[in-house]
Amino acid sequence: MHEAIDCYREIEPGSYGPLGRALEGENLWPDYPKRFGPLMEDYVRIMKDLARKILRGIALGLGGPPDTFEGKRAGDPFWVLRIIGYPAAESDTEVLDIPDQGIGCGAHTDYGLLTLVNQDDDISALQVRNCAGEWIWAVPISGTFVCNIGDMLKVWTNGLYQPTLHRVMNRNPKYRVSVPFFYEPNFDTIVEPLEFCKEVTGGISLFQPVVYGEHISGKVLTNFG
Repeated sequence: MHEAIDCYREIEPGSYGPLGRALEGENLWPDYPKRFGPLMEDYVRIMKDLARKILRGIALGLGGPPDTFEGKRAGDPFWVLRIIGYPAAESDTEVLDIPDQGIGCGAHTDYGLLTLVNQDDDISALQVRNCAGEWIWAVPISGTFVCNIGDMLKVWTNGLYQPTLHRVMNRNPKYRVSVPFFYEPNFDTIVEPLEFCKEVTGGISLFQPVVYGEHISGKVLTNFG
């Protein structure tokens, strides 16, 4: 169980036709606390810059040009910012160590390109599944972000990068706050395996092309419709 404030990149009505209709509109910033809206907008700007720099490094590591994930692919990125609160655990949860007790968010991968997670420094609640199929804690490190690979990067890299299966289990007696920033492709871009990634993965596309806007709209309507 969790509660959240969700902020999306604002889409002007009609900008993408039927493709963007489900996500059209403005963010409704609260009056209190004061300057909440401008503060979040500044944070988004900083996070976009950081994500873009990380993706330039990923592109170079794949053997492509540094601007691979810019321009028509993600030069005008859609984004989502969530402020998520996870209630404190019952007092005996940690003692009993029940495997599924305290699940705040079930196992999933992220929809988009890259996710940067800002989490409380003193509460371990995020778990990721490693290559052995084991759930391990992503222990917070002060001054850092957790970086998750999303579904669209899997498609673009033809499987060279795999999305991170993760979940949240707050077994701590303290309320936990997490602020994930989801950096996405351009809303109307077609995501399909890159040629230089196909060359090192057998020469064929392992994934069908995906229109990102259709992908994210379908996920949002499934989750909140």
